[in-house]
Amino acid sequence: MEGKREHWSGNIGFILASAGSAIGLGNIWKFPYITGENGGGAFVLIYLFCILLIGIPVMLCEFTIGRHTQKGPVGAFNALKPKSCNLAHTIGALIVIIALALMCFGNYGWAILFLIIGGIIFISGWTFVGIMGVVAGFIILSFYSVVAGWTIGYIWHSLSDFWAGDNSVFAASDSTVKTFLTFINGKELTASDGAIIAKNLPWYSIICHITFMIMCMAIVYKGVKEGIEKWSKILMPFLFVLLIALILRALSLPGSIEGIKFYLTPRFGMLATKTFWTKSFLIALGHAFFSLSLGMGVMITYGSYLSKKENIFISTLSVAGLDTLVALMAGLAIFPAVFAMGMQPDSGPGLVFLVLPQVFHKMPLGPLWGTLFFVLLLVAALTSGISILEVVVSYFMDELKFPRHTAVIFSGIVIAALGCLCAVSVGDWSNLEWLHILLVKIFDIKKGNFFDVMDNIASNWMLPLGGMFIAIFTGWIWGTRHALNEIRHGAKNFGDVHLLSLLAGLKDDPSHNSDVHVLTLASLWGIFIRFISPLAILVAFLHSIGWIEVK
Repeated sequence: MEGKREHWSGNIGFILASAGSAIGLGNIWKFPYITGENGGGAFVLIYLFCILLIGIPVMLCEFTIGRHTQKGPVGAFNALKPKSCNLAHTIGALIVIIALALMCFGNYGWAILFLIIGGIIFISGWTFVGIMGVVAGFIILSFYSVVAGWTIGYIWHSLSDFWAGDNSVFAASDSTVKTFLTFINGKELTASDGAIIAKNLPWYSIICHITFMIMCMAIVYKGVKEGIEKWSKILMPFLFVLLIALILRALSLPGSIEGIKFYLTPRFGMLATKTFWTKSFLIALGHAFFSLSLGMGVMITYGSYLSKKENIFISTLSVAGLDTLVALMAGLAIFPAVFAMGMQPDSGPGLVFLVLPQVFHKMPLGPLWGTLFFVLLLVAALTSGISILEVVVSYFMDELKFPRHTAVIFSGIVIAALGCLCAVSVGDWSNLEWLHILLVKIFDIKKGNFFDVMDNIASNWMLPLGGMFIAIFTGWIWGTRHALNEIRHGAKNFGDVHLLSLLAGLKDDPSHNSDVHVLTLASLWGIFIRFISPLAILVAFLHSIGWIEVK
């Protein structure tokens, strides 16, 4: 007999767990550096707009699909897909045709890959959306856990410096770069004349990566209530405490006001340029999608553990709101400190691991504040890591009938092994020359490393495509009417709240009836899901893969 599905103990646990899933390295690591690269306050405004444009509508879709079916991504789409999947079959056939065309041009690697993908879509129909979500979870956690492992390494370094009264890690630019490169590459063995004899594997990075995976596995192993929900209730308040402490410290530094101005004051000259709007909008749209953990089945999986009495509309607003709040708070913790210490805010991905250590070096008790910051990063990464692992685990439990402990151990080991390849490849290809040769020969991938390849496949391809298909499926295949019926379990007034009345200050005017065509929350959501959100995601996707260029 199939076991009864676990549920959250209450709405608070669900909101904290879902918010924890959304709040990750994307909020505290990526959001600050892309904000610094794209003009500060002006970019923040566009980002908030993108959260409303695609984030909230698509997240509501995922929660609705999960709760209605009480299944993970694969089972959910398999249960809801119609008997006739003509659109899905058409998409699959087109991909097969593309594969045959690629084969004619000699691109055999990509041709075989596209042939497999097209065949799966053609055979499985809309179930392929759920399959893509599970595969994305495998890939994302493999490289995500590597970066999360770096935070563990930096915590150890900074704690050691604090107790020893040293400040070697948080030192000048050349020292921080050397520390980071040694960490991710392993130590170089050189001859007396300076020539490199050999390079060791980055064992430190690998051990930290495996440590992070063990932490995720230990939490997910305990289940929904005793594992994910219990630890989310501990980790999320702790995350906010750390953020507030770091913000107060940053704001207390002389010169921090310049960082606040840069971060929160839009430069209207930039807003007036077409290029800024186009480029920044596409970047913000892509990041909003990644930040909210959309398109990989996390929110479908978490929604499947919800009872019918919970208000998923309010929950969606709460999760999106908490995620956005943490991203904004992370900027308040970083930019004032960066400006106060005379550093540059547009340092790109190296802002956290290269620039901030130099900032901490210049601060009194720098190793202590550095430790707190990297603990913050670890907590954020952990709340996201357990949610991604749960997607994969739920697949083995729901579809293959694995016991939870078996599913956790098996999926965790496979992901950790794939992550080891990512960790080894980060510095260069010298330790994975065979893999580099394989990728070049088969897929003609000459730039980047295995880590970058995994990141590109998941972040730039699978997540946006998954989100776009979720919106299309909800709006056109399953139908917004069926979705609305599910949403109204626990949110009975969702379809009755008239936006025109709200704007007029009348809240919900009872004078409106079915004969009067007014704009409601439900109708606005339906319009976005059917038309606006899929189109916006498609444009962002085409930009991320380089098919739309902005000069």
